[in-house]
Amino acid sequence: MDRSSILFCSVSLAVSILIAVLFFPMATLSWGELETSRQATPAEEMPDLELGEFGNVSVLELVDYYIENPPVATSGDAPTRKVRFQGC
Repeated sequence: MDRSSILFCSVSLAVSILIAVLFFPMATLSWGELETSRQATPAEEMPDLELGEFGNVSVLELVDYYIENPPVATSGDAPTRKVRFQGC
């Protein structure tokens, strides 16, 4: 390898490490936030969710809907979809 290649690799490695050292504290959680995230929040205490055209929906309504309309369980392989090629 020639000198310019080694210099480029060294400088790019140093810049990458410098960026990681400078911005890592911004990406980490504080100890308080980490402890809070480990505790489950009851559905009654969660705020309403904005679901676009459905408006604001509470988490309890979503849970009730999921219980009343569970996802369709498939066993084995999923059915293959017939692919049709059509023109304009």
